[in-house]
Amino acid sequence: MPAPPLADIAAALRRERERAGLTRADLAHRAGLAESVLARFESADGDPSVGSLWALADALGIPIARLFEGQPREVRMIPAGEGPRIRSEHADFAGALLSAGSAEVRRDIYLIRLEPGAVGNAEAHTPRSVEHIVVATGRLRVGPESELVELGPGDYAAFPADTPHRYEALARNTMAVLVLEHP
Repeated sequence: MPAPPLADIAAALRRERERAGLTRADLAHRAGLAESVLARFESADGDPSVGSLWALADALGIPIARLFEGQPREVRMIPAGEGPRIRSEHADFAGALLSAGSAEVRRDIYLIRLEPGAVGNAEAHTPRSVEHIVVATGRLRVGPESELVELGPGDYAAFPADTPHRYEALARNTMAVLVLEHP
């Protein structure tokens, strides 16, 4: 299971702390950590334990998975078979975390089917909307015009949906699961 980069964790800690309107001292106190330890974590100079990350996530009122996600306002792509894995101790089961949920947003789930030959252009959705897509079959080119990505079976991408974006099937019988996340 690949470990997430410390820089991503550090950026997520700062982002979520600022979003919550907390100072470093406030968050450190709530999480039962020294402020100097939190400062090291936020500068990617420390190696936080899972226990410390759980305490920080609880103090922020967020799922721990949010600390492993990159900046949400960019296109993210996870190729099939990659991404942080969560394994069960009791069954032959492993899941790859693609995106953590949030109490502040709604998610609409669609199964889409596309055929080559036509490009689907989508207008911008409401501010702070994000689209998540996992390709089931075929190949798909998707995203904002400035950052189109090509996906195959099992690949995942997320991108801001509050700007114009497009969908283009690159193979026959392309199917995908689309999740529209909006405030």
